[in-house]
Amino acid sequence: MSSPRTAARPYWVAIRAMLVFTVGLGLGYPLAITAIGQLALPSQANGSLMTVGGATVGSTLIGQSFSDADGAPLPQWFQPRPSAAGDGYDAAASSGSNYGPENADLIQAITERTKAIEESDGAAAGQIPADALTASASGLDPHISPAYAELQVTRIARERGLAEADVRALVESHVQGRDLGYLGEPTVNVLELNSALAGLKG
Repeated sequence: MSSPRTAARPYWVAIRAMLVFTVGLGLGYPLAITAIGQLALPSQANGSLMTVGGATVGSTLIGQSFSDADGAPLPQWFQPRPSAAGDGYDAAASSGSNYGPENADLIQAITERTKAIEESDGAAAGQIPADALTASASGLDPHISPAYAELQVTRIARERGLAEADVRALVESHVQGRDLGYLGEPTVNVLELNSALAGLKG
């Protein structure tokens, strides 16, 4: 028959193991990773926030709208991808529409977006890139294609009284290449582009 001390030993071993792992993995590891992030990549570790004039205007990792209080796109800004996150660009409700290509609601949305871009940017339907008409899987993609950015150049130059060449050069300077040189497609970060656009004088 085992003694009470022998019978209790496995419990003490379990308690000590729990304390060691709690301190090591619950406190030590998160603190170490946080310290490494703050020292090596402070901007990314803090959400890649962008500030203008001391005020935070958004994160370069999260798409946001450039529209008025009624949701109408502001013509003087580059517009992002459509969003299906919540009521649109809701960072607390990241999601896509999950509609299939034959879904009636998706077809209607694409038709309406096509018509709006044809009117605002003077583009034919066949010239409009897919990312201008469909939301990303997250609904919060901060990037658009260079083609969609280029499509908006004439409108923005007109609205701001700028030379098209200057706006086009701004777009070209903000094109980000493929990750590692071969992954994905070239993109343009809309928040960064609009922040630079605000600095152009018309």
